[in-house]
Amino acid sequence: MAEREVFLSPEGKEKLEEELNRLRLVRRKEIAERIKTAREFGDLAENAEYEDAKNEQAFVEGRIMTLENILRRAVITSNNDGKSDVVRVGSTITVKELESGKIHKYTIVGSQEADPGNQRISNESPVGKALLGQKDGSIVTVTVPAGTFRYEILSIDK
Repeated sequence: MAEREVFLSPEGKEKLEEELNRLRLVRRKEIAERIKTAREFGDLAENAEYEDAKNEQAFVEGRIMTLENILRRAVITSNNDGKSDVVRVGSTITVKELESGKIHKYTIVGSQEADPGNQRISNESPVGKALLGQKDGSIVTVTVPAGTFRYEILSIDK
């Protein structure tokens, strides 16, 4: 089965690389020291500190594997300034909700960087999927759990 691409901005890639380095270089050593100290307490069968440290070690190692996998599949979106003719991952778009007239500004990002509260929507979300590939002035219909919305694309910035 082919692995899916993961879209990341240069900043998002850097953030994940920093987390990975911190886990590898700092957290691993801290946990190893905790395990060593807990072993000195004696009987491992009833040693809560040892069990806790081993669980934390498993979590950190799992997160390291996840980050390595994400970074291996990463496709970096360009940050070129200016206009674009179609919506793509990395585009910042301004849309008007046709029914209410509300104006929204979204940046389309990969799912790893999605943060709807900060107007960063995933390319895999219903709104993101509907907008991808569309041109300035297009009207798109999006069905989400809250209902159906129609948006007009007012501008596309890269």
